[in-house]
Amino acid sequence: MKNIIFALLAVLLCAASPLAAAEEHLLLSMQPSAPPEQQAAMLAPLAEKLSAVFGAPVRTVLLQNAAEYEAELLRGGITVGYQSPLTYVRASDRHEVLATAAQGKGGSQQRGIIIVRPEAGISKIEELRGKKVMIVSRNSAGGFLSQKKSLREQGLEPGRDFELLEAAAGREENVIIAVSLGDADAGFISEGSLRKADRFIVPGSVAELMKTAPLPGWALSVSRELPQERKESLRAMLTQLAEDDPALKALGITSFQAAADADYDVVRNLTE
Repeated sequence: MKNIIFALLAVLLCAASPLAAAEEHLLLSMQPSAPPEQQAAMLAPLAEKLSAVFGAPVRTVLLQNAAEYEAELLRGGITVGYQSPLTYVRASDRHEVLATAAQGKGGSQQRGIIIVRPEAGISKIEELRGKKVMIVSRNSAGGFLSQKKSLREQGLEPGRDFELLEAAAGREENVIIAVSLGDADAGFISEGSLRKADRFIVPGSVAELMKTAPLPGWALSVSRELPQERKESLRAMLTQLAEDDPALKALGITSFQAAADADYDVVRNLTE
């Protein structure tokens, strides 16, 4: 009789453990773009919203860098993630995008710009041939991939038709300073970032050459193992947030717009 009771208890414990494990693993994280304490503040209001949707506590997880974050996505250690387009594409076998971050009039798409030093004599993109061009990083949507798409459409291939340099620490300010000083003939940065290094450069030493192709913005994604009804509830909550909602303000965006995996095919095509 005792053996039967112990067997029944074991079955009950095994049946209960997946739910307990699931609740323990409702984890929210974002690709690091700020110091840990700032990341925590950016995610806290969203975690509260997610807890209401899931009906269980959502814990935030802070990671050290983009590589560590991507590894955790691929490992399945993050329930809800917020990351750059390229990081999402790389982890899309494990995660599914629900919404794209939007910012003001720019909507959910982000563009890059090409900047030049006026003295370099570059007035059209064809004149980038043979030049030194500094990019934010090969993983940057606004500081490389957007420009790469536009240039390919004009028959130019970065790294083949002109030399590529990567900015120290992947900072847009360093691209602008390098162009201003003449260490690079041109630079790739995100739209709206031209004034980031004004206090470090001579006025008029950097000019915008052109805006480049639009790409999808940062992705809010969830584990593909999450039940479909939970995904739809979460998508509805995200896309119905008012512009002044604390969750949006903390992330520095104005809205989430519904998105699908296919929206990020343009990024896949640029990285293949």
